[in-house]
Amino acid sequence: EFGLDEDQLKFHDIDLMSLVKEYGTPLKINYLPQISTNIQKVKKWFSEVMQEVNYTGQYYYCYCTKSSHFKHVLDEVLKNKVHIETSSAVDIDIVEALKREGKLPKDAYVLCNGFKRDQYIKNITHLINQGDTNCIPIIDNYEELNLLTQGTNRPFQVGIRIASEEEPKFEFYTSRLGIGYKNIPSFYTNQIKDNPKVELKMLHFFINSGIRDTAFYWNELLKCLKVYIALKKVCKSLDSLNIGGGFPIKNSLGFGKKLPGLISQILSISNFQLAKIVNLP
Repeated sequence: EFGLDEDQLKFHDIDLMSLVKEYGTPLKINYLPQISTNIQKVKKWFSEVMQEVNYTGQYYYCYCTKSSHFKHVLDEVLKNKVHIETSSAVDIDIVEALKREGKLPKDAYVLCNGFKRDQYIKNITHLINQGDTNCIPIIDNYEELNLLTQGTNRPFQVGIRIASEEEPKFEFYTSRLGIGYKNIPSFYTNQIKDNPKVELKMLHFFINSGIRDTAFYWNELLKCLKVYIALKKVCKSLDSLNIGGGFPIKNSLGFGKKLPGLISQILSISNFQLAKIVNLP
């Protein structure tokens, strides 16, 4: 993205020195078109790899609003037919504003992740009660489902966050969030299966260190898929796996070459494991 025009440094063909003279330094620049370029690049990679490995499912790109709440950023993101993932009460206010302005389609998924304090619960249930059938709360702990059920006046779909293990050396290593691998089947049986108001739509898999090409990451993903398969055998409505954490940030000029390989690995592992449940009734 950097280039030289004689002795002038340019960024995406923008003359940096002219901006420095106008605004001074230090100067931070956000190049908005790159957002769309990156989103389309990832969509293209997934499309190509899905064909290569004969993956018959679908891929949905979800923008995590906590990455940036700025209007100019979200306006650029939403040019690309994406879905939204929220993590706080204010995110739902933003979602409702985007829907009113016609920038976020009515059929876009709104995945409500993160720990849900009272106002967040209230905002989620308000969205559901307005008839947003694609608003899907991701259950983060054992109390949230009851709070959501009490606040809603219509049926809704949910996801469950898997409490995956974190690497002990990870700097933010604390208690696990979500429902433990071994506890998810009983949580589904006791709180969701016979609940006429709730339907299980997805599992959410998240590692704080992000998507990385390490034995630890692939082992945790494999454990997640085994839980998915076990649940799918008793829950026909389960049809989605939400993988969070994001790809690694750019740290070298050859960085982009690594991402298609990560995508291929994710889809290959998923394809192999999910083939076990294709013939289920």
